[in-house]
Amino acid sequence: MSKLRVGIVGCGGIANGKHLPAIKRNGNYEIVAFCDIIKERAEEAKKEYGTEDARVYTDYKELIKEELDAVYVLTPNKSHSEISIAAMKAGKHVMCEKPMAKTYEEGLKMVEIAKETGKLLNIGYQNRYRQDSLYLKKSCENGDLGEIYYGKAHAIRRRAVPTWGVFLNEEEQGGGPLIDIGTHALDLTLWMMDNYEVESVTGSVYRKLADQEDQGNAFGQWDPKEFTVEDSAFGFIKLKNGATINLEASWALNTLDVDEAKTSLCGTKAGADMKDGLRINSVKYNKQNVLKPELGAGGVAFYDGNQEKDTDIEQRVFYNAISKGEELVVKPEQALVVTRVLEAIYESGRTGKTVYFD
Repeated sequence: MSKLRVGIVGCGGIANGKHLPAIKRNGNYEIVAFCDIIKERAEEAKKEYGTEDARVYTDYKELIKEELDAVYVLTPNKSHSEISIAAMKAGKHVMCEKPMAKTYEEGLKMVEIAKETGKLLNIGYQNRYRQDSLYLKKSCENGDLGEIYYGKAHAIRRRAVPTWGVFLNEEEQGGGPLIDIGTHALDLTLWMMDNYEVESVTGSVYRKLADQEDQGNAFGQWDPKEFTVEDSAFGFIKLKNGATINLEASWALNTLDVDEAKTSLCGTKAGADMKDGLRINSVKYNKQNVLKPELGAGGVAFYDGNQEKDTDIEQRVFYNAISKGEELVVKPEQALVVTRVLEAIYESGRTGKTVYFD
């Protein structure tokens, strides 16, 4: 198979921790350009992952002039929309990290430009490719749960505030745990329900623990003066068909009920959760029962039982979409609904009012 020529914009934690190793393992990409506002980071990434003649930039506008098949946008949330739009207008497909944008307006523009240019816009919701997610999605598609009318989106950390990069900076990121990890949980829940018709959103957003000095944080002490985002947020989402979703997100919360990037679903035939592995609960022959699938074997889309990582599947799907014309799993229109709901939770938290969608 011919290799795709790609450029990386943003050579920080998400690039080195997720995308670059997965691209390298895939073997069907050549990374020929790197960009970061800190030139040394781009140069280090080139040494580890780039072709011998890969170019290094500090301005993404120069990188997108290169002859590239795709651009990876792995920067803080504030610049996702600007860079993605510029790359698509320059004739490149785009892999953009989650969330797709800081605001709904920015995300909407991205979707419009993708349609105008005919370029693929993929959003980095890699949790869809986990073994439990793929199995549960198949179960939902087959109607095993019946009508799914209630869901929970779980993104709860007890004390795990990220203390590096710009995670605590509202201007750069648009928010804290809600937009950082709540976005994954909401994406999973909406995708499983296959319901993106939102009627209204009510939210509560808290900054209650950020000023405490006795922190017990998994990633070390944070600086309260730099902590300009929420430490927890909660949303109640009502869908147009009457179904509802509760979304919970925190980096710091006094709770032992800790779950991240998980969903729980309740349907008319059965329910499911990811609390202790994947569990599907139902009633059969007048007895309650719980099914726990053996996820070490194949049998669902994209997964053949060889313990392939979700990030590896993500790169394979993106490659096949560009080179073979296969469909993306994460549609930009779906990611846009996630962004709009997150924005509505923040707005509702500020105003104390329910936000109604058109």
